[in-house]
Amino acid sequence: MRAFAAVAEHLHFRDAAAAIGMSQPALSGAVSALEEVLGVTLVERTTRKVLLSPAGERIAVRARAVLDEVGALLEEAESVRAPFTGALRLGVIPTVAPYLLPTVLRLVHETYPELDLQVHEEQTSSLVEGLGAGRLDLLLLAVPLGVPGVEELPLFDEDFVLVTPMEHWLGGREGIPREALRELNLLLLDEGHCLRDQALDICREAGRGDVPVTTTAAGLATLVQLVAGGLGVTLLPRTAVAVETSRSSQLLTGYFAEPAPTRRVALAMRAGAARAAEYRELGSALRDALRGLPVRILGG
Repeated sequence: MRAFAAVAEHLHFRDAAAAIGMSQPALSGAVSALEEVLGVTLVERTTRKVLLSPAGERIAVRARAVLDEVGALLEEAESVRAPFTGALRLGVIPTVAPYLLPTVLRLVHETYPELDLQVHEEQTSSLVEGLGAGRLDLLLLAVPLGVPGVEELPLFDEDFVLVTPMEHWLGGREGIPREALRELNLLLLDEGHCLRDQALDICREAGRGDVPVTTTAAGLATLVQLVAGGLGVTLLPRTAVAVETSRSSQLLTGYFAEPAPTRRVALAMRAGAARAAEYRELGSALRDALRGLPVRILGG
């Protein structure tokens, strides 16, 4: 097909052969082979010049389009073979995105400049569904997920802290026993957020039964403002504290006695993913980049 396209362009066997780096006999043989495969005459050969048959003129247009697409396919395959190039569709939960994405984006920009990072912020269930369906490549979220076919790459553990109004009796204290959660008016995120489920689990571990929820919020920023307004207290992961508590001067942060309640944050990928080695390398680089945060970095 390359030989025929060259002949169609140059209308001269010698010039066409030179253009694509073939010998003239080899080029003539390739064109004849294509004619045999297609069952039509493409070229009318005369002693002085080359003419395209009516079928050849039509097929030449198709041949050029096919060769253009093959070239694009080969370029795409080359980009896939090269590590950390092409698109990477990263899903992130809302209680992680605002606090870790600056580090992730800086890491990708500085270390993997050819990587086309595409970020999708969604709740855990939607992210897991997207990973399984192939809509997403990699997730950044709280684990464990307990989902078959998903491999988790732990990054770090972080403590939860208690955020209270300024005048609250636990405001600013250290060594707070978990049992104190039994009597507090705890404000939570809306249903569907894994952080809500984690907070409820912490309350149950502290011996608190069903937690009555009268006020909820769609995000941590709203949740913290409700606390500042005196409607109750809430639990925040350590990575969110600096950003969220800076929004109001009417907040105090209390710290639990050891062992403090924690959550684990990880990358998650499909088991056996074609780019698994890249994702593991990215996870290792991300652990190093996160060492300045108030978290406990985990091994690979």
